Amino acid sequence: MRAMCCVVALLAFLGPRLAIFLLWLFTTYTTRAFDNFLLPFLGFLFLPWTTIAFAIAQNEFGGPSGIGLVIIALGLLADIGVLGGGARSRR
Repeated sequence: MRAMCCVVALLAFLGPRLAIFLLWLFTTYTTRAFDNFLLPFLGFLFLPWTTIAFAIAQNEFGGPSGIGLVIIALGLLADIGVLGGGARSRR
């Protein structure tokens, strides 16, 4: 099961939205992490790195506690960094 975490991380480097789409299409990784369709869809649109981080934390580490919370925080920081970098380039 730990190998799936590595596959998710490698897919995310290709693009987080592509990784979420491929995981949703070919695996049950996202459906095991989320109870409904709305949250991963909103995550796909607005916070893709955080969505992937939550799926990893939920599936591999048993949820957002301990190391899972650290993984989610890193995903959120990645999303904020991507948004902040875009704002800086527009100046």
